[in-house]
Amino acid sequence: MMISNVVNYYDQSLQRIQSVDWLAPLLIRAYLAPVMLQAGWNKMSHFDQTVAWFANSDWGLGLPFPTLMAALAGTAELIGAIALIFGFATRLFSIPLMITMVVAAWTVHWKNGWLAISDASSWLANERVISASEQLAKGRELLETYGHYDWLTENGRFVILNNGIEFAATYFIMLLVLLFTGGGRYISIDYWLKKRLSN
Repeated sequence: MMISNVVNYYDQSLQRIQSVDWLAPLLIRAYLAPVMLQAGWNKMSHFDQTVAWFANSDWGLGLPFPTLMAALAGTAELIGAIALIFGFATRLFSIPLMITMVVAAWTVHWKNGWLAISDASSWLANERVISASEQLAKGRELLETYGHYDWLTENGRFVILNNGIEFAATYFIMLLVLLFTGGGRYISIDYWLKKRLSN
């Protein structure tokens, strides 16, 4: 009897959760859209510098067809972000955005390991992150001695950007979820288009 009560309670809880299953895709879209919009805007509004960075193998990425690659990445992020805002063709636009995240992870972030921010105490810290902790400690010491450290840190502490794959991988996973779920019910153009077409 006790087991059957637990099973019934579990089933009822699942039904309640399913009534708001539109919320997760909406929040993922709302989280990703400004990130992608900013990335695409930066690429397109400084297009010549983006192309130069994509092209140069000494201080940039050394990618083939840099103009095409910069245009594709910037366009995918800009148009994809707008599509995510409205929940329009969510599954379709998730694909080029996922490809962009894979390219970013592979070409820009992979060599830096996992962590986006250097944190030597993390079990994911690599040699790069551990050696950065010395630089960070010295930088803090210099600022405490010669700068207005309290003023400089009143909105947060100083960190060193490690630029690992953490963010690109996280965005990829979120986009993968949208590929499977779509834009969600009620608050997406996809939902209303499908409803209208099925009628």
